[in-house]
Amino acid sequence: MTATADAEAAANELTPLADYLGSVLRRLRALPPLDLDLTQAYGNVLAEDVVAPHAYPAFDQAAIDGYAARWEDISGAGRTGGVAGGYGPSRLGDPRPVRLNVVGDLGAASWRPVRLTPGACFSVAAGSPLPIAADVVVPVEWTDQGMAAVEIFRTPKRGYGLRRAGEELPAGTLLARSGSYISPALVAVFAATGIGHVVVRPSPRVVIVATGDELVDVGRASQPGQVVDINSHALTAAAAEVGALAYRVGICDDDPEGLRGLLEDQTLRADLIITTGGTGAGPGDMIRRVLSRRDGGRASPVTFMEVALYPGSALGFGTVGAEEVPVVCLPGEPGAALIGFEVLARPAIQLLAGAEPVFRPSVRAHLLETVSSPSGLREFRPAHVAERRGGGYTVQPLRGGPYTLSGLAEANGLMVLGERVTSAAAGSTVDVLLLDRRR
Repeated sequence: MTATADAEAAANELTPLADYLGSVLRRLRALPPLDLDLTQAYGNVLAEDVVAPHAYPAFDQAAIDGYAARWEDISGAGRTGGVAGGYGPSRLGDPRPVRLNVVGDLGAASWRPVRLTPGACFSVAAGSPLPIAADVVVPVEWTDQGMAAVEIFRTPKRGYGLRRAGEELPAGTLLARSGSYISPALVAVFAATGIGHVVVRPSPRVVIVATGDELVDVGRASQPGQVVDINSHALTAAAAEVGALAYRVGICDDDPEGLRGLLEDQTLRADLIITTGGTGAGPGDMIRRVLSRRDGGRASPVTFMEVALYPGSALGFGTVGAEEVPVVCLPGEPGAALIGFEVLARPAIQLLAGAEPVFRPSVRAHLLETVSSPSGLREFRPAHVAERRGGGYTVQPLRGGPYTLSGLAEANGLMVLGERVTSAAAGSTVDVLLLDRRR
């Protein structure tokens, strides 16, 4: 067989990524819901639809500082000629003000109902309840700012400067659906409509463990026989970015008993465990050797597969401990570990959190540069996505393959090249996952 035929045959033995991901996600369930005080709800995912129990605004109110009046009493303000609304003479041809008696002041804390009578108005502050029969608020700057009486120089439209009860959110409005993230603005909407508690899925507790005798902690340069632990730091940040409560355990040596004990201990505080390193089939790949071992003839708790994914095809998934805590096993190469997190661990965290959708949003983008891709593998390549002035998107490929780590540091998207794509020409259209980078 030729080298190309060998590569194609090997690729045909790999599990398609879509099949593997589907099999993993079907084994996961969202965490049980709990009731949280509104002040603690931010960042969690709603476990049920939320409907407004009360209207917002709750009552008719002034939207601006000014004078609450009846529109029919001021409709002649600013016109010329005649008598000024019956309140005094005006020379023919002069703009004439309307004069009203100011019968009281209303602030946001006013609570007694009051009623307007013809020819009268109330001085009102923004947020104060409207007097009965008021249908307009005249801005302060359109008046002489009188206290006992006020002259109004311009007539606003009927309804100007006020907000009616339920104008923005009537009672019974669907405020948010189950599966929605609770944002600061959503917290405000809940509070405005009288909601003090919401039912949410708790943020998943995710423990990250890096394995390997060669690993040393950050703060030093790698030496022969030593590799700085990049992954546990990067994956802890990635888990936190998606909303998990992320705990970095750090480095675990390739000691089978020590590894089993550590994982068993972590099941007490984890909803998901992520390991990195040791997923291959070599003699030194301890995670695979320990977690794929059969116990008393039973099937192994964690299954490792070669998946049609580039970079990083060796992935593992299963459960550990008596509580059967899910575990995701990612490769040790840093770029492959981060791609594996995006493809497998991130959707798992989203599913545990009850979030919908579990996958990142994607767009179709115009490719700016010709790229090649390995046959039989679905490649996720770092890329920079930009919106075009005329609509749509462009995508510039960044460093991928063995340089995926440095490419990811610049990327705001991941370009997806399918298993059958060996080359994508400049000018063609490709799929791109959008990364929510805060830039």
